[in-house]
Amino acid sequence: MRTAPTILHLDMDAFFASVEQASKPSLRGKAVIVGGLGPRGVVATCSYEARVFGVHSAMPMAQARRLAPNAAYLVPRFGLYRSISDQVMRLLRALSPLVEPLSLDEAFVDLEAGGAAWDEESALLAGVRLRTDIRAVTGLTGSVGLAASKMLAKIASEQAKPDGLVLIEPGTERALLGPMPVRTLPGVGPATGDHLRRAGITTVEEIAEAGEDELVRLLGKAHGHALYAMALARDDRPVVAERETKSVSVEDTYDVDIHDRIRVALEVQRLADRCVRRLRGAGLSGRTIVLKVRRYDFSTLTRSETLRGPTDDQAVVREAAARLLDSVDTTGGVRLLGVGVSGLADYTQEDLFAQAVGERPEGPAEEEAPESADGATRPVERRWPAGHDVLHTEHGHGWVQGSGLGRVTVRFETPDSVPGRVRTFRTDDPALEPADPLPLVARRPDEAADAEGQDRSSA
Repeated sequence: MRTAPTILHLDMDAFFASVEQASKPSLRGKAVIVGGLGPRGVVATCSYEARVFGVHSAMPMAQARRLAPNAAYLVPRFGLYRSISDQVMRLLRALSPLVEPLSLDEAFVDLEAGGAAWDEESALLAGVRLRTDIRAVTGLTGSVGLAASKMLAKIASEQAKPDGLVLIEPGTERALLGPMPVRTLPGVGPATGDHLRRAGITTVEEIAEAGEDELVRLLGKAHGHALYAMALARDDRPVVAERETKSVSVEDTYDVDIHDRIRVALEVQRLADRCVRRLRGAGLSGRTIVLKVRRYDFSTLTRSETLRGPTDDQAVVREAAARLLDSVDTTGGVRLLGVGVSGLADYTQEDLFAQAVGERPEGPAEEEAPESADGATRPVERRWPAGHDVLHTEHGHGWVQGSGLGRVTVRFETPDSVPGRVRTFRTDDPALEPADPLPLVARRPDEAADAEGQDRSSA
């Protein structure tokens, strides 16, 4: 293990909820909960104001509504979250070539590899500067942990939350870890924690005192050895710069089980189209098409088909997913569907077009107008997800507070405005359109000029 705290762990504070608060002045300082809003939805993240009520990530949304009925409940805007995450990751890569992203809002950085830090003082300065830069670029806050190992850096960033910095001095690790609960260590979940508690082990120091042989007896060879090493603050894992993407997938959970086989098939086509758009957005293609079906009884089935070579063609993925669906019994209802592509590559194999049975339109399936029982085409109902951006020809930019019964309620405000007014419209009002999110931090004139110059040079 290192002798200097040159491994940095960054964890953005309540990331999704903080983005929503930064973009919506009326929600700042208030309870905000982001996630699936249907009966089967779960909380993706929530603001610190919502956590006071006992709400936390992965909680069923129905339970969150009982705990915090007056909170703002919003549908995630993943495109915006990814763009802000990209800004943060660029700041991290300016510090070091060794950046290991764990998610959109979390990453390890090897400061020593980039020459950004070599001792305690320089590491502390790098951490302070990073937090300042993140706030200046994104308007958001992040918590930073600095230590001589990845495990301890992550523990330090957890201690720093929210909006703080904690540095663990080399040589103090054992004393720091000793009184902490066993769940502090990576890989100790509820089941392992309960197993250790029944053996009389509740703190990290008690793990170390139990000895390696006892831990192997309790937990098995691999887990026992690893847990004993962590209790002694031993962690030599390097920061790995690139994590290879192994698959691209999308899935939807439905509020009400789908029983109609035709509807199931249409949903699979829609998911295939979304998967292809994500695949192309990442500049990838893939050989193996995967279908995931969770039935009414929570049993989950996966089916896959491997093509002759990689593809990113919409028709090919649609046809393969449809063939896989033919092999699945959906009698009784479907609660979740997913389509994925694995065996990824950064090129396509053109002759795979021949695998598609007939030509398919390029447009996404969700834009096709459904037919009623008498064969007549019904108009597609416009959906207004809570929290998403809209633009009105008269009132300007705003966001959806809620919709239903043919009405949509919009609050008109921007990230740099005062809290805005609320107005209600028909869901089919032609003056109201979906809009792209606005930047959380306005560009300085010199930045705008640089971006315009880059646009010209790339044109």
